Amino acid sequence: MNTIRRVIAHLDIDAFYASVELQRHPQARGRPLVVAGSGPRAVVTTASYEARAYGIESAMPAARARALCPHAIFLEPDFATYRTKSRELWEIVRGRFSVVGQVGIDEAYVDVTALARPLPALRALVAEVSAATGLVLSVGVGPSRLVAKTISSAFKPAAFVAMGREQAAAHFAGHPAQTLQGVGPKTAERLAALGLRTIGELQRAPLALLSDRFGERQARALHARASFHDDSPVETERAAKSRSSEVTFPRDVSETAALEATIDRLARELAAGLRSRALRARTIGVKIRLDDWTTATRARTLDCYVDDETTIAATAVELFRAYAPPRPVRLLGVRAASFADEPASSPAGEAQLALPL
Repeated sequence: MNTIRRVIAHLDIDAFYASVELQRHPQARGRPLVVAGSGPRAVVTTASYEARAYGIESAMPAARARALCPHAIFLEPDFATYRTKSRELWEIVRGRFSVVGQVGIDEAYVDVTALARPLPALRALVAEVSAATGLVLSVGVGPSRLVAKTISSAFKPAAFVAMGREQAAAHFAGHPAQTLQGVGPKTAERLAALGLRTIGELQRAPLALLSDRFGERQARALHARASFHDDSPVETERAAKSRSSEVTFPRDVSETAALEATIDRLARELAAGLRSRALRARTIGVKIRLDDWTTATRARTLDCYVDDETTIAATAVELFRAYAPPRPVRLLGVRAASFADEPASSPAGEAQLALPL
């Protein structure tokens, strides 16, 4: 493993869409709030922590959410506003730190290895973000992206926790194996069949046992992940060759209607982002990650440049249907590339992209 000392922070805006809506609708504070469309196939975009207490989750059909909590406040998503608020926040972050890798509208990794006192600097950032935007950042700090992300997710909301690799391995040893990034429900079931239900049990499992069930490559990856070994760097943004919007579901989703409704929502969010930057794109793509971590990307180059949600959504749904996921879906993304001021990045027609979203 790489022995270079690194200090990485994972920053995550707590209940981002709901938090923005609470700023616009302060009367909803303390009450269950659900951001969801109103159509017959609408799904939940996000829910406040009060709503989550009723079992409401993102990607859940909105009708199901209404049945679980009829007295919740339901609001239509406003992706243009969310994008504006997101840019405001990440501009603050980039003003304080030089190595920032944004991985979504509401989360990013920051490499603070070069700082003599990274924790005070991160606390100052949390205070500045709160004062300037009213949003709350959860912060996990560790020697890798894996440790940092696991910490921030486990201690939300308003998390500020730092751990070393060994500390994380010990702290999370009793947690379900599915706590680890990359271990979905199906993988967790296969581990449970071997008697490996917790991260600690996975840490102690013989590599040969895992290799027989998963193959040597995945076995080594699972073993390393259970001990929180991770050398992946924070990748900073360069000149944007593409724009994307994606979501990782809290639970794997197999219902086609819910998945297509999510693609529609992501397309609208992506289109709003393109228009806010005065961008138009010719290549539209989708990213589909299954419950076994298989990831597929599909794309199509159009005859003209577009920035409207109708065309982007229709193209993305067609690509999704053509792929027809054979297993439940863990992550969905919609991507736009080949902008009007650059040559098309792929030939006309449908193709599989080598570049990730």
